[in-house]
Amino acid sequence: MFTGIVEETGIVRNIRKGAKSAVLTIEGKKIFDDLKPGDSVATNGVCLTVTDNKNFSFTADVMNATLLRSSLGSLTAGTRVNLERALAVNGRFGGHIVTGHIDGTGKITSIKNDDIAVWYTVKTTPGIMSYIIEKGSITIDGISLTVAEVMQDGFLVSVIPHTAKETILSEKKIGSIVNIENDIVGKYIKKFTQKNSSITETFLYENGF
Repeated sequence: MFTGIVEETGIVRNIRKGAKSAVLTIEGKKIFDDLKPGDSVATNGVCLTVTDNKNFSFTADVMNATLLRSSLGSLTAGTRVNLERALAVNGRFGGHIVTGHIDGTGKITSIKNDDIAVWYTVKTTPGIMSYIIEKGSITIDGISLTVAEVMQDGFLVSVIPHTAKETILSEKKIGSIVNIENDIVGKYIKKFTQKNSSITETFLYENGF
């Protein structure tokens, strides 16, 4: 489990592609003090398992299902990526519950400055949009963000300077593809209410939810 608070940006040093898979080698600095094989690292929001770790770099296998659902397949050597280790039990929970299991991708269609903040508009699929609510949590490339506005086919987030500086979001351009993970709590609620017809929106409202 992760929090969506990016620890550092790393650099893709090598990509070894198979027929339907890939092996990534990623270099960093901050996350290596206790990293070991078998640990999980969210890489642009995708939970990857460390298979080797040495000289401030780690390798990870990426299976076909992950390549199809995320933007990892488009990475090239030299690309910067967001990195976050799994949440430590004694750590602060600064973001929201992030699993590293990507729901799909979205496309940045607008980037606008607003004094010190930057507004990003992201268009995505109806399936992903069905879980997004205004003021709810969303993960974009592993970054925990708050949804500022919801449209029929997309949503907006407002990014503060610190987040832009400490992540790869500031490098994104109009047309960039980003990984999206919906709030896990919303997924379970929707699944539960669909299976239990007696749990309706009215029922939840009347009972203080």
